[in-house]
Amino acid sequence: MRIELQKRDRGGRLFSFISPLLALALTLFFGGLMFWFLGKDPVDALYSFFVEPLLEVWSLHELAIKAAPLILIAVGLAVCYRSNNWNIGAEGQFTIGAITGAILPVLYPDWHSPAILPLMLVMGAIGGAIYAGIPALLKTRFNTNEILTSLMLVYIAQLFLDWLVRGPWRDPQGYNFPQTKAFAPEAVLPEILDSGRAHFAIVSALVAAVAIWFMMRFMLKGFQVSVIGQSERAGRFAGFSSRRMVWFAFLLSGALAGLAGISEVSGSIGHVQPAISPGYGFTAIIVAFLGRLNPLGIIASGFVLALTYLGGEAAQLSIGISDKVSRVFQGLLLFFVLSCDTLIHYRIRLVWRQATGAAHA
Repeated sequence: MRIELQKRDRGGRLFSFISPLLALALTLFFGGLMFWFLGKDPVDALYSFFVEPLLEVWSLHELAIKAAPLILIAVGLAVCYRSNNWNIGAEGQFTIGAITGAILPVLYPDWHSPAILPLMLVMGAIGGAIYAGIPALLKTRFNTNEILTSLMLVYIAQLFLDWLVRGPWRDPQGYNFPQTKAFAPEAVLPEILDSGRAHFAIVSALVAAVAIWFMMRFMLKGFQVSVIGQSERAGRFAGFSSRRMVWFAFLLSGALAGLAGISEVSGSIGHVQPAISPGYGFTAIIVAFLGRLNPLGIIASGFVLALTYLGGEAAQLSIGISDKVSRVFQGLLLFFVLSCDTLIHYRIRLVWRQATGAAHA
């Protein structure tokens, strides 16, 4: 006996629409079971996790801070995945974007100019795009699997960042802590409102999401992404280049990840340190699929996944659980999103093997 997946004739638009909602409901249910096994009241734990962080103005600002990089990275990944290019290394592109964008405030701390912040953002985006170009080059030139190359480059970027802040970039007056000098005020992303820490990265994320949605919906390039993603052969008949699409998808997603990296360092941290991300590049993969690879849906899913980070911190203080619980919620959510999507478009078949020597039709 073996198990096969047989494609359904019609997946059903209604079920495709409610699939993310069903996945979210299943995540909450099994998350509640997890809290029950941990000896916590499920209702109180879920309240602490998903409701309590939304009751204070300052926590809404923190939610926006955590949602910004997730949305920025996920909209770029959505273009990659819809074009059938599997960029799994956004975390590394995020890190390199933070490094390249921080070159000016770290190496030239006495340069006080209004031009420094725009230059930092541009350099961060360019750094992320160049780093994403490595798996694109390996795929187009040597037919290398981009999943493996982009993922392995994450660890190179993280180790390079660790070497920098413990070596040549370490602040000599920083009491031996592995971090750079604090950025000058001109190199820090300004806050949106006086009521909290939320900065203009969330504005950049929303603008990027709307711009990518417009491209995918109304522009020829978006049509090319969809056609090549569904059938590379059909794209060739239409005159579209799959090689160029690989470069476009990787460079765009890398640039947005790099922009998220320098925005996080400049707006939320204020200096470069070994840990600049709690895993935004990997969580953005969940954000992209939960948003159905639609940039507007990614905005909503970005805030949902940001809430898991914020809720994990709140629940850690209020009910005394590990902050790793947020990773469990993210993993459950990705599992149920993919499971629901698979069962909508495929049916499970049990195929029984015929006895040896039996006649075949």
